[in-house]
Amino acid sequence: MGLLQDKLARYDEPQKYMSAGIYPYFREIEGKQGTEVRMGGHRVLMFGSNAYTGLTGDDRVIEAGVEAMRKYGSGCAGSRFLNGTLDLHVQLEKELAAFVGKDQALCFSTGFTVNSGVIPCLVGRGDYIICDDRDHASIVDGKRLSFAQNLKYKHNDMADLEKQLQKCNPEAIKLIVVDGVFSMEGDLANLPEIVRLKHKYNATIMVDEAHGLGVFGRQGRGVCDHFGLTDEIDLIMGTFSKSLASIGGFIASDKCVINWLKHNARTYIFSASATPAATACALEALHIIQNEPQRLEALWDVTNYALKHFREAGFEIGATESPIIPLYVRDTEKTFRVTKMAFDEGVFINPVIPPACAPQDTLVRFALMANHTHAQVDEAIEKLTKVFKALDIL
Repeated sequence: MGLLQDKLARYDEPQKYMSAGIYPYFREIEGKQGTEVRMGGHRVLMFGSNAYTGLTGDDRVIEAGVEAMRKYGSGCAGSRFLNGTLDLHVQLEKELAAFVGKDQALCFSTGFTVNSGVIPCLVGRGDYIICDDRDHASIVDGKRLSFAQNLKYKHNDMADLEKQLQKCNPEAIKLIVVDGVFSMEGDLANLPEIVRLKHKYNATIMVDEAHGLGVFGRQGRGVCDHFGLTDEIDLIMGTFSKSLASIGGFIASDKCVINWLKHNARTYIFSASATPAATACALEALHIIQNEPQRLEALWDVTNYALKHFREAGFEIGATESPIIPLYVRDTEKTFRVTKMAFDEGVFINPVIPPACAPQDTLVRFALMANHTHAQVDEAIEKLTKVFKALDIL
């Protein structure tokens, strides 16, 4: 073996957990992802999905994807910049911009490539990127690719954010990038205070609405709308792989910002465009979200029901205000054991360990969809209570 293989052959952390029978990743699902899935021939309650609107198996979304493939084919064979722009892409961009309240939007092939491409494209040497220390990995990678100076503040600590802003050259661009809903803990960014600091220090704000779109605000317009601050947020990012039942992502902003990104963002220019099916599915899901307000009402009904009953059962769930409910374990091996034991009981949840969280904050992530029932939540809480007690966590 060469030097590379010699080095990587020493990486055996996953194998340790495999040997212990508690390795929790790459579990195979044998069909559509809904509130219940088939895995290994057995029924499992799905509480590990980001499909908040419950549309991934909706026949209307599926048919929209099928029809798009019939009309446009399976792929675009190039980037949006060259031969890969369809009228379907442009329609989705126009409707997304109107939905989130911005001049224009730009669609990327994945949500990750939005953040990793947009952030370094906006700022350069002499500028600043300021992030919450629990921002998503795509934001972290985006700032790493930039020549700007990177600063971070303690999670939702507005005094610390102000300290970071005070370090900046007043004449430089100061880009604050923050998750609207934090994907592991389920709490919200303090956007009202961030906006106040924006004006005090002449900063720019970009909000990642990956977990806010379809969940918060009017018709699911997101956290920016939830706080009534859409006009104060300079850039709004979102993904299709959660509430919009597809894959891809977008950035929405002023015309001048989109014009710059359209001609300079490397992950946009040098990536193949989103497939016709993915684009059509996202567009159909967007229509359904706007036309079926009862879907959002159902999501919040089951979310509030679950939050209440998890607290009553004694689980530590932190400051979550969303359908993302963290069940804190605070031990990596026990986190894997909880995941395995819950799965054996018929409940699919996701483990969260470093680097997705601090070592002392390991948890299992319980996430809800609009079509989950109270009975399914009751069954899951009963089984998770049994598991947590068996491991002496509750």
